[in-house]
Amino acid sequence: MRKLRKIYRRFIVSTRGVAAIEFAMIAPVLAVMFLASFDGGRAIAIYMKVRSSTYTLAAITNQYSTIQSSDMTSITGATAAVMAPYSSSPAAVTITQITISSKGVATVSWSYSLGGTAHAQGAAITVPSTIRTNSTYLIFAEVSYKFTPVFGYFSAGSITFSDNLYTTPRISNCINYPPQSISGCVTG
Repeated sequence: MRKLRKIYRRFIVSTRGVAAIEFAMIAPVLAVMFLASFDGGRAIAIYMKVRSSTYTLAAITNQYSTIQSSDMTSITGATAAVMAPYSSSPAAVTITQITISSKGVATVSWSYSLGGTAHAQGAAITVPSTIRTNSTYLIFAEVSYKFTPVFGYFSAGSITFSDNLYTTPRISNCINYPPQSISGCVTG
């Protein structure tokens, strides 16, 4: 019994291998933190790219007076260039022109979407009161991106980042899009 107590005391007092045991306990936590920070960094970068894509979409669109289908393909394709080096396939890009009548009623003039759902022509749409001006047109750019973490430690499942931006047409008071043509720019 005395010999057994002596062995226990030696075991408790011994400090050999303590660092290895501590490292073995902390290493998995450090590995998970590293992988989570990798996914977190990618998430932040992609979110910033979504914001830039929305601005690009609105800034290019509002410079037209008439947009053809080929132009629309190029405009929405510009968002893929902004999203590089990340894949643009989980992105949904929608560009919409909103007509605000003289009575302040906002409706969809035309809408185009790549990877998402376009707004129905003539449908009512909510515009923030701070930017709603009667008898005007607005360009509404929307981009959403479904982010899936590589390692899954950052979050369970995917996260959808989205952004939108309202601008006014620059060249004319509205932008005609012949496939969904309206007869001129009427705001009545």
